[in-house]
Amino acid sequence: MTTTQPLVGIMMGSANDWPIMRRAAEVLRDFDIAYETRVISAHRTPDLFFEYAVGLEARGLRVMIGGAGGAAHLPGVLAAKTTLPVLGVPIDATPMRGVDALHAIVQMPRGIPVATFAIGEPGAANAALFAAAILAGSDAAIAQQLKDFRIRQAEKIRNTPPPTLES
Repeated sequence: MTTTQPLVGIMMGSANDWPIMRRAAEVLRDFDIAYETRVISAHRTPDLFFEYAVGLEARGLRVMIGGAGGAAHLPGVLAAKTTLPVLGVPIDATPMRGVDALHAIVQMPRGIPVATFAIGEPGAANAALFAAAILAGSDAAIAQQLKDFRIRQAEKIRNTPPPTLES
């Protein structure tokens, strides 16, 4: 890894969110970016949540990814307690299929920004890629990995044969 000190924190309000949020962890692992994960509910364990959020910068974290479903307050409350960039991932956890979480995360009041990504796995993966882009501004190795990743993506598309009626 670029460093063994976690640079990115991945938070979720429930262990049920892990199947989605693990996509962020996988991307960070693929980029050799050290991260930590926590399950802490902004609603059910507010004291623990605030205790964790207050010490982020002191522990060397540089970016936070917060996944939440339903009322989805976790990323917004996290952003209110830190000046680190907070990347919000809406989780499909209710009959509204994540639209409620998307609205809750994206509609932050002025002054407490949360970058909001797509609902579910694509959002978790893109949040991790965005975290890598943030870190790339001060880490040449991560910047190169990000460039290489984009080249591999383009090559994969270029090398995909066009569909035919037989495919």
